[in-house]
Parts: sequence; C-alpha cells; structure tokens
Amino acid sequence: MKLIIFRTSVDGCCTTAAYVPERVSFWSSVKRFKFPMTTFKTQNRHGYSIKFSPNRSNLLAIATAQYYGFKGGGTLFLVSYNKKKSSITKKYDMFWEDGLFDVVWSRTVKSLLVTGSGDGTIQMWNYKHPQEPVRIFREHKKEVCSIDWCQNSIDDFILSASWDCSVKLWDPNKYCSLTTYKGHDRLVYEAKWSPFLSSCFASVSGDGILGIWDCSSPLRPSVKINAHQAEILCCSWNQFHPFILVTGGSEGLIRVWDMRKLITPIFQLEVWLSGCCETCTMFTSSLVYVSFGFI
Repeated sequence: MKLIIFRTSVDGCCTTAAYVPERVSFWSSVKRFKFPMTTFKTQNRHGYSIKFSPNRSNLLAIATAQYYGFKGGGTLFLVSYNKKKSSITKKYDMFWEDGLFDVVWSRTVKSLLVTGSGDGTIQMWNYKHPQEPVRIFREHKKEVCSIDWCQNSIDDFILSASWDCSVKLWDPNKYCSLTTYKGHDRLVYEAKWSPFLSSCFASVSGDGILGIWDCSSPLRPSVKINAHQAEILCCSWNQFHPFILVTGGSEGLIRVWDMRKLITPIFQLEVWLSGCCETCTMFTSSLVYVSFGFI
C-alpha cells in the first residue's frame, strides 16, 4: 500500500500510522517521509484499520485479519507508542473468529472500542477485560466494513456500514439496532457522523453515490448525488468546517464537497498511482490524508 499526505498550505502537520502487510509504521509529517519513525509487526495478520485513542495520545488500536481478510480470524491489537524512545509496545490483543475490518474508540468510556467483522457482527470490547467482547451485535447479513461512534457529547450512537447495502444505527446499551438505512444499491463502504450536526451522517457506496442522511428519515437520504463514476470507498468530514467533506473513489480521484452547493466538487485531486483509494481524512481545510491499496 501507499500512504500519501496532500498538503495545500504549509501550516499542516500530523503524526500518523500506516499499515502494510503484517506491520504498522509511524510517520511524522514534520519530517521527510524516507523512513518511518518506528514499526510494529502484526505477525500473520494484515491490517485493515488504525485509530489513535481520543483520550490517550500514545494508545493505538489496530484491527487486523488473517489471509488478507478472505478467511481466518481477526485480532484487535492495542499498542502504546513512546515518542521519546521511538518504540511501540503491545499492551493487549483481542481475538475474534472472523477478520476485523474497522475499529472505533468510545469518547465517553476510555476503555471501550467497537469493531466490525467479516461475519456481519459488531463487537464491543473493554480492553480492561480483553478475553472476549462485552457485547456482540448480530444483524448485518454480510461484511461490516465501517464503524463510527458519534463524536458529540449529547448522543452516544454507533453507525455500521455493510456489504449488505445497508447502514444501521445502534445504541451501545441495546442489542438490537434502532434504525436501518437503505439508500444504496450496492455495497456500502463507509458511513461517517458529522462532527457538527448530531443527527447527520454521510455514506458512500459501490454505486458511486454520496448520501447525506438525517437520522430521523431512514427511507432515503436528505441529499443524494452521483459523486464519482466509480465505486466510492471512503469519505470523511472536515473537523473544522461543518459543511465540508471529502470522498475517495476507486478511479483514483479525491473530491472535496461543500454541502451547500453539491452540484460540483470544490476541488479535485487526481492521484497518479494505479490503485484504489482506501482511506481519506481531512485533518484541516488544507491537509488531506489518503492511503491507497493496489489492485
């Protein structure tokens, strides 16, 4: 895979982690990207998702799967990063019978995480009791490839996006989903909460559609546009501007959108690599993080 940082001005910097088969590498965007700062090996596991803890800046969760996610089990690694020593220490590992494709942290309970897996289930973990999930949600019929936990301080809801063409809304304290959203004709690759509007989320799919949803209206998206002429594999909201979000397509195009005028993207980045966009994240209005997996 390739990790790319697009910076449209000189004020952006970040520390990020990238995964390639059986290892996770830490990089600093302040320095040149010749070599990673340090690397953690995930023996016989291939990484699918990496998330820093929102409560502890040195704690990182890594969702992995055996055999590139085609078969076998999954492992959720929790590792600690020591910046002074440039070292990574494994703290916990949690096992599931199928591959784990995404992970997200709770912002209210520091030790809670949620993962989505290839068997259509969602697992809630407490790393203080890592032997087994504290709760398992079983409703999706196919792979769960995206999980997101609401970021605001009022609501405590979870979104799951699945290859069964649906998005589900969950209360972490209940075993049954609250709502199912069906607005896509093909695999839903990602669903993301708006960091500003508590009842709003975006979803992207293999049908090339970007959907903007109001949680109270499950029958259809509030806004639905043909954002790419290819599968849309990822989306992300800008953390500083409430109406801005970015999408990444399998044709190698990164497009930034303004919800107030969705006829055309604000701007577009055409990547010169022959691969498919797997992750796109807007850190600021001027910094876009993109990872690519080759096909």
